[in-house]
Amino acid sequence: MKPDSKPSPTDDPVVLAVTGMTCAACAARIEKKLNKLDGVVATVNYATSKATVTGIEARPDASHLVSVIEGLGYGAVAPNIDDGESTVEIATEAHLVDIRRRLMVAVVCATPVMAMSMIGALQFDGWQWVSLALAAPVSTWCAWPFHKSAWRNAAHRTTTMDTLISLGVVAAVAWSLWALVFGNAGEIGMKMNMSLLPRTESHHGAMAHDEIYLEVATTLVAFILAGRWFEVRARRRAGDALRALLDLGVRSVTLWRDGTETVIPIGALGVGETFVVRPGETVATDGVVVEGTSAIDASMITGESVPVDCHPGDVVTGGTLNTNGRLLVRATRIGRDTVLAQMARLVERAQDGKAPVQRLADKVSSVFVPVVIALSVATLAGWLIISGDVQRSFEAAVAVLVIACPCALGLATPVALLVGTGRAAREGIIIKGAHVLEATRAVDTMVFDKTGTLTTGVMTLQGVDEREAGHLGAVLALEANSEHPIARAVVRGLRERGVVPATSVEEFVNTPGVGVSALVDGRRVAVGRAEHGDDSGSTVVEATVDGIVVVRLSVSDEVKPTAAGIIAELRALGVRSMIVSGDADGPVRHVASKVGIDARDTRGAVLPADKLRIVHELQAGGASVAMVGDGVNDAAALVAADLGVAMGTGTDAAMEAGDLTIVNGDLAKVPRALALSRRTLGIIRANLFWAFAYNVAALPLAVAGLMNPVIAGLAMALSSVFVVTNSLRLRR
Repeated sequence: MKPDSKPSPTDDPVVLAVTGMTCAACAARIEKKLNKLDGVVATVNYATSKATVTGIEARPDASHLVSVIEGLGYGAVAPNIDDGESTVEIATEAHLVDIRRRLMVAVVCATPVMAMSMIGALQFDGWQWVSLALAAPVSTWCAWPFHKSAWRNAAHRTTTMDTLISLGVVAAVAWSLWALVFGNAGEIGMKMNMSLLPRTESHHGAMAHDEIYLEVATTLVAFILAGRWFEVRARRRAGDALRALLDLGVRSVTLWRDGTETVIPIGALGVGETFVVRPGETVATDGVVVEGTSAIDASMITGESVPVDCHPGDVVTGGTLNTNGRLLVRATRIGRDTVLAQMARLVERAQDGKAPVQRLADKVSSVFVPVVIALSVATLAGWLIISGDVQRSFEAAVAVLVIACPCALGLATPVALLVGTGRAAREGIIIKGAHVLEATRAVDTMVFDKTGTLTTGVMTLQGVDEREAGHLGAVLALEANSEHPIARAVVRGLRERGVVPATSVEEFVNTPGVGVSALVDGRRVAVGRAEHGDDSGSTVVEATVDGIVVVRLSVSDEVKPTAAGIIAELRALGVRSMIVSGDADGPVRHVASKVGIDARDTRGAVLPADKLRIVHELQAGGASVAMVGDGVNDAAALVAADLGVAMGTGTDAAMEAGDLTIVNGDLAKVPRALALSRRTLGIIRANLFWAFAYNVAALPLAVAGLMNPVIAGLAMALSSVFVVTNSLRLRR
């Protein structure tokens, strides 16, 4: 069974933009506090700067959540769209500007301090006091975000990475001030031989105070700020795909009313109104073409590079590009209900979620900082006892504080998830949750629905056998109320044959896997699968009036041209393929033979409950099951499977139930989705390995006194940049 990715029955979470977080430990602290509230499940994502809070019984109160977060010393606002720019984007840009200003000052001041500390020829009389003057703005104003965060955390009896950075800067400056004022370091003419390797002894004995560490304080702040700046910029790049989706929307639309064109804001357009789409314009919202022909480029939504011809009656999606002809389109969905908006919400929800592998990293980050502080104190005490060298002991303790910052650990999973889900969205693959990445790794059995999945789903009426004349109008009226592909084929075929529908349809009932029924002109009419079909590949349905079979209809559709190749590709990957369909055995076996699936792996004439049972039986036998479907009757099996893959050309129920959605229904995207998900998971694991390896390897060196704090700060900043850069490889 898949992980508990949907812990709450409410589907409308509160999403807040959180400001003031400086590391993954901040996110973990906010998340822990929110989850202590009654009736909510919260996830806080440091990479996206968002808190997603879902109510177990009712939607949480956003204002209360904001007050709780602010009580911890952070800021929180509900994201909104104002002139096309979100609150999160505004906050991120302001944060970048602030970091850049502090970084510029830090670099300008830290560079001469480092140069004077390293190069004896630059140590003019009184150079150490000039260094102090240059270090003052760096250790105060430039480092203020770290000090502020550390103080805020201390007030709540917690620690984060900023605690380590602040302690390191304060310790280095405090030591230097003591040495300058009370020691020998303030004497005019003092010289210092600074090395990137740890100092092994002081010039005037073990307890002399003739060394200053202002270069450690200034360069540490500069390196950390540089790392943060690159990190935030990279995180913005990681979200480019989602922003590209949101940017597909239009600001205004040309309304067509009584032959007159009027330009109105997109928000003023209502369902059922008609709008104009000229060549080269973006389709404003989801709708149906009522006039004109053209070719629609849907590449940014479906990943399909070839424009698709559209004619009156065809459905078009908002955000797609009209390449040539002029179209009149009737709006069917607007605002939050459009396909584009749904895709964006699904991608955001996935990016705000957490993979199980990230939970471990969060737990480690939450306890790591206090452990490091204790280790730093122990290092200071140990070196004092062993060597009696105060300076060397202090240097080792500061190096431990700096090198152990688990920045890379906190970024390892969320940034890779951010990039991977965004890349998938650009290819028309919606990954709904972080748990999906874990599920794809173990999939060894792929269960396919037939109609609309392995076949085109565009069925045609092949034959009509009237056992009693005069009932085709009732059949047409009944089937017109169903969204099933077979029903649509029957309706289209009967209309082409000139059949006129009955006028009265009441008490309509749709029973998934069985058929439809209603009172048509006062008589009970039902249409459903025939008990005995044929072996030609056609599906036979029967229409009954008051329980008596009056019409038999045969319909069929084409096998997707890519289906056989996809099955072969999955087989090469060691994945077993099966067909489980509500259609009759004959058509199911016919399709299986066409695509290369063994007859023993086909199941026909199954009800939705049977599909669910088959999935459970496969799982009980040790299989990791992926279910691929597109209909209402697939929804239960999609939820139960370890991985539910919904074809976006199917019903909303199927897309809601699936873990992966293939937007344009292209079967070739199924193995592509698996490959991209597995590659994202691989990047996450690589990030976690290097983040853990960095700390595991560096900490012993720092404890042993073999690492200068300056090098420790540089290494810590570079580790975060490495993790983010490694994640960005998914963009390629």
